[in-house]
Amino acid sequence: MKTFILSIVVFSFFLGCAHPQEHAKAINLKTLLEQYSKDYHKLNPLEATFNGVNDYNDQLAIRIGESYIENMMALNQKYLDSLIFLDRQGLIDSEQISLDLFGLKLTQEMEMLGKKFGHFQQGYFYRPVNHFVWSFPQRFAEIVPNIVPLDYESDYYNFIERMKVFPSWVDQAIANMNVGLELQNTNPKQAMERVLDQLKPIVEEEMDNHPFYKPVLYLPDWLESESKAQLRAEYKAAINDFIKPAYKKLYDYLVSEYIPNAQESAGLINNKNGIEEYQFWLRFFTNTDLTGDSIFEIGKNEVQRIRHEMDSLKTAVSFRGDLKDFFHHIRTDPKFFPFTTEQEILDRYRSFQNAMDTKLKEMFNLTPQAGFKIESRASAADAEYYGPQDENGYGIFYVSVGDPKEYNCFKMESLFLHEAIPGHHFQVALQIEADIPKFRKSYYDGAYQEGWGLYAESLGTELGLYKDPYQYMGRLTKEMERAVRLVVDTGIHSKGWSRERAIQYVLDNQPITESEAELQVDRYIVIPGQAVSYKIGELKILELRTRAEKQLGDRFDIKDFHDQILKDGVLPLNILEERINQWIQEKGS
Repeated sequence: MKTFILSIVVFSFFLGCAHPQEHAKAINLKTLLEQYSKDYHKLNPLEATFNGVNDYNDQLAIRIGESYIENMMALNQKYLDSLIFLDRQGLIDSEQISLDLFGLKLTQEMEMLGKKFGHFQQGYFYRPVNHFVWSFPQRFAEIVPNIVPLDYESDYYNFIERMKVFPSWVDQAIANMNVGLELQNTNPKQAMERVLDQLKPIVEEEMDNHPFYKPVLYLPDWLESESKAQLRAEYKAAINDFIKPAYKKLYDYLVSEYIPNAQESAGLINNKNGIEEYQFWLRFFTNTDLTGDSIFEIGKNEVQRIRHEMDSLKTAVSFRGDLKDFFHHIRTDPKFFPFTTEQEILDRYRSFQNAMDTKLKEMFNLTPQAGFKIESRASAADAEYYGPQDENGYGIFYVSVGDPKEYNCFKMESLFLHEAIPGHHFQVALQIEADIPKFRKSYYDGAYQEGWGLYAESLGTELGLYKDPYQYMGRLTKEMERAVRLVVDTGIHSKGWSRERAIQYVLDNQPITESEAELQVDRYIVIPGQAVSYKIGELKILELRTRAEKQLGDRFDIKDFHDQILKDGVLPLNILEERINQWIQEKGS
């Protein structure tokens, strides 16, 4: 797989030509990165809170506004200019990685901001609202109240100040979407209709069940009774005066203006400058030069390979019928619904960690110091992992249970491997604990992070799981989902596939219901390119492991290989490949 990071090539060229002595004052990389983190957090106060920096907990940036874009581009340019005077040759190996990642981060952000693509987690500039969990109205309601620090009375009041800013965010979002309508750069109608079901409860919910009232629902004993009453009164006022009116304004706008005038077609290919934007997101999420066409072909080949393996497993368990019948069987047979209580489900997940304990020690040297918990969450949300906020925290694997009697068990082992151990918990917690600059502790690269999660699923047999063939079918099902994404995401955004065609392709290859297929496809529509990162990343890690096994022979040690993948935190695939190639050369000599 060829790699493409034009920004790094250009960036490294200038660094190679620079003469540090020409700069009046020598620049220290560590000092520069520390100052950048401080400057970045000033402009991104909510992200500062996520990163354990509590200096701006009463502030909320409107990251889809022109002033924010101007300020961020000025900040990025300031630091790009500073990097020119760094002597790359004088840096140690780990510092060179930090330098490359920092340069990549800055140049990617300059492109996405300068071209007003926006950011998939901060809000696409002309499409700032969608139904996915990263859409800010949903994120602000579901995630933020659960992560704000509440150690002091002032912390509770800080969150009130943030609530007061949200109406301004809504005004900016509506202004941007109006321009998007004029430019024919919109999310499609059917996907946006899902947003209405998310906004309506926030407008209508009774106070005791309201997500923004959650921080004061159960107040700590160290607060005086009068303080508790005052806090609850002020939260009610903020919700009634700021939150509910803002969400209602957004709801009404979507109903009356946006959805009636949004495009019917699904992909970016139909938007103004959509082809250019989609190619950017493919580069951003994979850090390769793979085109939509090449990813589409990789996906088709992977789908056929996995279908063949599913057919073989179907035969091995003596199931009579075709693959579609087998899909229906594992989706509906009562034996896959053995639970009666939520606790039984959580205990089953906890048993996987115990079952793997010995094998984990045989396959991993590096393991996190951070604690690990399994908790349930609202059934409307996907299962998900949240890493520790700092070196002293703990990771949480959230399980969406719903009705325990309707919880299908056949994908549980693969889900745990991906979201928990040794998947996201190992990767995220080790990244936070690593001796790396602060910006790298929260550095995002979808192909690396989700590629590791999917690779972790492939380790199940080696770790002592997948002894039940139906659990292995669960692993194949999840792998198929990621392979299908390569076809469907590129089909929609670069080949003009309709939503209906994409849904049918999903149904033909995955054991899910039509409503589940619709939900998956609508995600790929509104978050272009992100879904391809899982499989592209996994294929690269598997390729690197195969290369190491072949070239090192008896000298190959799986524990050392996993150390090399995890020890430096998140790395773009091209840099990861360089690191593994260097390790192979050193270990083989």
